[in-house]
Amino acid sequence: MDFVEHRPMLYGLAYRMLGSVHDAEDVLQEAYLRWSAADRSDVAEPRRYLTRVVARLAVDALRARQARREEYIGTWLPEPVSTEPSPFGAVDTSDLSIAVLHLMERLTPPQRAVYVLHTAFAVPYPEIAAILRRSPEDCRQLHHRATEALGQKARFSTDPAEITRLLEGFLAAARGGDVARLERLLHDDVVIWSDGGGRARTARKPILGRVKAIRFFVAVTGRYLTDRPALLNGHPVRLMDGRRRYTLSVNVVDGRIAGVYMVANPLKLRAIDEYK
Repeated sequence: MDFVEHRPMLYGLAYRMLGSVHDAEDVLQEAYLRWSAADRSDVAEPRRYLTRVVARLAVDALRARQARREEYIGTWLPEPVSTEPSPFGAVDTSDLSIAVLHLMERLTPPQRAVYVLHTAFAVPYPEIAAILRRSPEDCRQLHHRATEALGQKARFSTDPAEITRLLEGFLAAARGGDVARLERLLHDDVVIWSDGGGRARTARKPILGRVKAIRFFVAVTGRYLTDRPALLNGHPVRLMDGRRRYTLSVNVVDGRIAGVYMVANPLKLRAIDEYK
């Protein structure tokens, strides 16, 4: 019963660590097997015990995936997950956007573990130190480095109304070929990231700058017959349907779009099939 009770929180921890529904579910399955086989007579606090197990498994999974990353075709983006309702329970989902999770990919596994545990779950440094088998001071330094690496995150808008307005305006302008409006909506140094994983045709390298971004989206947006709003990762996105299906999300900085994220790998869209 304890595992079921804490599963939403544990799922949120594993997903933040890995940015993958599939990998997070694998971690939870392994954690459940270990919990079932453990001698629980000495477990005074199941939540703390399970947090330790899941965090360690997630670090191992993250290290293994990073070792395989060079085999991935094109850009790797996090796997979107529906948060209507949230599978993570009552935990705040404001830091779960594709933009933030993509930014977190630049962290080392220990940095990511410390950052997620301390920032998202308020786990104190001495407890994190026991989980990662490091000193509390080392964990403080890891958190400091992670925070510095994620400095850009503080500028990302989390206002759903603003994100929705800019996303809808962006799609309307791209469909209409309204270059002047697109120029007003996009930052000069906007970047487009696309993830097809070799299973869907996408740009394999990031598209850098407003001029190239406008040219790209004016050319491709008209190919999609329908798009619909959805709440994925706690943020408004659009689901695009046409020759292929993908999720379209943005990060907004100072009232304009600074990043566009397109997830088209069909293996990463399985978790949101209810929106078909």
